[in-house]
Amino acid sequence: MCLGIPGQIVAIDPDNDDFATVEVSGVMRRVNIALLEKGSVGPGEWVLIHVGFAMARMDEDEAKASLTFLESLGTAFTDEVEALRQSGIED
Repeated sequence: MCLGIPGQIVAIDPDNDDFATVEVSGVMRRVNIALLEKGSVGPGEWVLIHVGFAMARMDEDEAKASLTFLESLGTAFTDEVEALRQSGIED
């Protein structure tokens, strides 16, 4: 199964605006946003992420509903978040 996971943009990379730091369930990830229209997203906005790429913008209500559903999957979701945590951005 392939999942798209909602994440909230924290910052756009100042050196390469094709990348953003995105928070996914408490984990910071570097995500490629080049598939989205230039300048169409910024900090605080939500995107749907799949294999390291932001595929689409999401509104906050849709993102939170998706996260609630994914969390209801239990172990499948928590295992995925743990994998993200292990490969996430170091503080």
